[in-house]
Amino acid sequence: MPARVEQPELADRRSRRVEELLAEMSLGEKLAQLVGVWLNVNREEGVVAPLQDSMQGEDVQFEAFAKDGVGQITRHFGTRPVEPEWARSALAARQRWLRENTRLGIPALAHEECLTGLAAWRATTYPVPPAWGASFDPVLVEEMGRRIGRSMRALGVHQGLAPVLDVIRDQRWGRVEECISEDPYEVATIGAAYVRGVQSTGVIATLKHFVGYSNSRAGRNLAPVHAGAREVADTLLFPFEVAVRDAGAGSVMNSYAEIDGVPIAADPHYLTEILRGQWGFEGTVVADYFAVAFLHTLHAVAADAGDAAVQALTAGIDVELPTGVTYLEPLREAVVEGRIEESLIDRALRRVLRQKAQLGLLDDDYDPEPSGPVDLDDPESRDLARRLAEESVVLLTNDGVLPLAGDRRIAVVGPNADDVAALFGCYSFVQHVLPHFPGVETGIAAPTVLEALRAELPGARISAAKGTGVDDGDRAGIPAAARLAAESDVAVLVLGDRSGLFGRGTSGEGCDAESLDLPGAQQELAEAVLATGTPTVVVLMTGRAYAVPSIIENAAAVVQAYFPGEEGAGAIARVLSGAVNPSGRLPMSMPRATAGQPYSYLHPKLGAAGSVSNLDPAPVLAFGHGLSYTRFEYADLTAEAEVAAGAPIRCSVVVRNAGDRAGAEVVQVYATDRIASVTRPLAQLVGYARVELAPGRSAKVTFDVPARLLSFTGRDGRRVVEPGEVGLSVRRSATDVVAERTVTLTGSVYAFTGDERRLTDVSVENS
Repeated sequence: MPARVEQPELADRRSRRVEELLAEMSLGEKLAQLVGVWLNVNREEGVVAPLQDSMQGEDVQFEAFAKDGVGQITRHFGTRPVEPEWARSALAARQRWLRENTRLGIPALAHEECLTGLAAWRATTYPVPPAWGASFDPVLVEEMGRRIGRSMRALGVHQGLAPVLDVIRDQRWGRVEECISEDPYEVATIGAAYVRGVQSTGVIATLKHFVGYSNSRAGRNLAPVHAGAREVADTLLFPFEVAVRDAGAGSVMNSYAEIDGVPIAADPHYLTEILRGQWGFEGTVVADYFAVAFLHTLHAVAADAGDAAVQALTAGIDVELPTGVTYLEPLREAVVEGRIEESLIDRALRRVLRQKAQLGLLDDDYDPEPSGPVDLDDPESRDLARRLAEESVVLLTNDGVLPLAGDRRIAVVGPNADDVAALFGCYSFVQHVLPHFPGVETGIAAPTVLEALRAELPGARISAAKGTGVDDGDRAGIPAAARLAAESDVAVLVLGDRSGLFGRGTSGEGCDAESLDLPGAQQELAEAVLATGTPTVVVLMTGRAYAVPSIIENAAAVVQAYFPGEEGAGAIARVLSGAVNPSGRLPMSMPRATAGQPYSYLHPKLGAAGSVSNLDPAPVLAFGHGLSYTRFEYADLTAEAEVAAGAPIRCSVVVRNAGDRAGAEVVQVYATDRIASVTRPLAQLVGYARVELAPGRSAKVTFDVPARLLSFTGRDGRRVVEPGEVGLSVRRSATDVVAERTVTLTGSVYAFTGDERRLTDVSVENS
């Protein structure tokens, strides 16, 4: 729940109110609190959820639907472009109607998408989650979460459907652009920071998608997941555990996935035994859109909608979103026919009412209309979007062409060079909603890369050519683009993705990739420009990592930017000009070829190249890689020689800026369990610190690594740390070792209780 401590008297009064309401409610009123209502949906062209066109029924009238009340109002601001102030008043009017025209007068909880900022017209749009991962800056991400929460609270919104805590497992999956990293520790730390930021404002954060969704077979959206219990426990669950137990997340959304044949929406092992029994979660579990009905229509484990509702409610899904396809009439019939005990409805209802009470919705003095002006894209938010975008740009290679001189002839080429949509991910309002409303302006100021470069380099003579589209395969413009590059001193080639939904893009939900080659004719464009001999800077604006080894090898410089948001073009231009020293690091490996997928740097020895196969899965650039315009040196790595198994390990290292300009280094610490009773990753991130240093200055960075990060699920199913040797190393990336020390874990096997510290404590001492 939101991080606000209730006074005991207030908490007691709210608790009594919940029990009074529950005792007074009819079955119809109870069920009404367990569903949402989604209004003003364009069913023909506005599809933004799986099978929405078939699952969403006829247009509903709010007053008729909510005659017994309603649990949630679905995407009041995020379904179509509406002026924020008008929409805020309209939402308040609906809340007043519920107070005055339903028997019990219970207001609804309003939820919105908020993955890259509040998904509403005219709201600040931040970089996508892989950019958060690239920044390695949880402090800045927490600040972003706080600003997003304030925007929602200013509109009367109570719950945000973010962050996504799925660990990247296969980069062909379209929803990679919604994920933070391929490393579960980074996902956990960055995701928990977002949760703390949002919930500090009194808004509920919702963890997505619990659990396993990103591990879908062949990278296909909603494909079955075949993962062993150990992989789920040791890799996929960890970010959710941290967000629940350390950050206090107030809501969890189920995954669409089925793991080893059992859909998560009907699996009490995850939704109840682990989430509530082991982790002590007390919030609400909400269904991903139409997920309950999918138990019947997609998974075929339920005979009909009523059976689906019984299975989901029993497993632990409290609220059906976005509307009441199964939890209204089908669930009512199941209760009347004795197929489910009403006590299970009361269990979910108590959680829902308790959350509404904690939000103040059940208080006598509840005022549904927030006061004050509405500015969803204020200068402070834009500045934060700028800082996050700047920190997230990753310099992959550079032969010295960067920073760019400002007095040169520059050819700016490529499909994403002059396209504002290339800045935004599929859960931004610009890409999620506006494509269904042609002619409506974006509502936010967002220059393109071409425009930003012209502003950043006023002395340069800049010419532009598109060359080809993102994925249209049109080659007609390639010769002209190559000629323009040949006539210039340097070329900036801007390639990448177009985000969309369900096949309407090259990245995004339902936009999975058969190949990790660049979409369309972009590789041919790159080869033509590179063949001119003109020094070429390639800028990749994507939602995933592509296999572009020839570009990495032959371009003068390569820059990676994951859909960087409204301030992203300026951030890229400032990195190219040198006004910003790049500090981003890869949150996902850069593959050498599609054949390497699915891939994670967290592979055991058998997952590496060897004589038993002709395929080498090693990426061309590893997780954690990133260059700077300055140089960083390391010295004095120290670590304890012996530590009892189950005790934390302390280590420290000195990092120095040995260059001539200020910069930020991401100090990365990895652990290697050299011999264990189950196979272990060759290296695993157990701590990191973003350290900003002036030229010539140093810092001592100390890490206190908890034993939990060295643990694994043993052969008997217990979480343990075994005695033996552990390699502790400082690396520039997952494969670039700077220094390593051996730590011997002594004593006997340590079995975890679950209450042990999960995150590494880090301190930085500047000198």
